[in-house]
Amino acid sequence: MSAALQTLPAVDTPAAAGRGAVARDLPAPLVRHLGLTDYEPTWRAMQRFTEERGADTADEIWFLEHRAVFTLGVAASRAHLLAPGDIPVVQIDRGGQVTYHGPGQLVVYPLIDLRRAALGVREFVSALERAVIDLAADYGIAAAARREAPGVYVGDCKLASVGVRVRRGGSFHGLALNVALDLEPFGRINPCGYAGLRMTQLSELGGPHSVSECAGALEPHLRRALRLPL
Repeated sequence: MSAALQTLPAVDTPAAAGRGAVARDLPAPLVRHLGLTDYEPTWRAMQRFTEERGADTADEIWFLEHRAVFTLGVAASRAHLLAPGDIPVVQIDRGGQVTYHGPGQLVVYPLIDLRRAALGVREFVSALERAVIDLAADYGIAAAARREAPGVYVGDCKLASVGVRVRRGGSFHGLALNVALDLEPFGRINPCGYAGLRMTQLSELGGPHSVSECAGALEPHLRRALRLPL
């Protein structure tokens, strides 16, 4: 296990060799299911992994939930943080404004060598959005992306947020998909910098109530969208 992850609990699920084909000869990614984690140690682990990885390091995909936290992007305005109350606020190094993470939300961190995968940043963000859109379609939910406002939407409501950082060609941070959580904390902020933006979640739209079920269903869509081995 990478030194970056030594302080985090993990259940590793190595990708099965020989399943499916991709356009490039990429090493199979390692999938980690980290359970419920505090935000800051996970963020620091992502940073260390990205800093320490080499040209032959396999990509990793982390599926997890966070304990309640508001996160502010590197250039975020604190004016969008309306009334955080007792929920911690962490200023971090991804793009975007303010968002909320909490139990019942599926967080996915794809740690991908974008140069090796021949993916530009915009293409990478679009792939994350497409994976969520395809997952939603499995449950009969019509979702869509908006180029001017990254994320995935159902009508006028936001279902998933996307915020990434790229360093030394490697991506970290990722996406947060609302599954079955208390949406009240989103009312304490202007989500993603948009006053009055309403949030929704899969469980309210006829989708799953289980984060683990959602993770299992999302993984093949994510692999396909990122052109990773299935």
